[in-house]
Amino acid sequence: MKLLLDEMYSATVAEQLRSRGHDVVSIHDPDHRRLEGATDDDVSATAIAERRSLVTENVSDFRRLEAQALARGERVPGLVFTTNRQFPRGDPATIGRLVLALGALIDDRAAPRTTFLRSPP
Repeated sequence: MKLLLDEMYSATVAEQLRSRGHDVVSIHDPDHRRLEGATDDDVSATAIAERRSLVTENVSDFRRLEAQALARGERVPGLVFTTNRQFPRGDPATIGRLVLALGALIDDRAAPRTTFLRSPP
């Protein structure tokens, strides 16, 4: 599973996952900065074009886009949803916990295309 991290996540998460051998990019990476502040449609289109699952907290907007695309018979990206409650952005330990949880998800060959990511114990 290849991932695109939405803009609410630090680029450090992608860097750490890449250092573990995973194919993960962040909207904050130089090659993807054009997506900073872009529409959800543009972010979704990039995930589809690059065959990446999108990691985001923006459940309502991306579920709506997913439903609309499916109704039109179009491709949709895989979606991995997190919450600020499970992975609080202000907590210094969050990056490590998110790296562990996303790494485990990537390694899980049976992971669903759309999932809600839980914090590891």
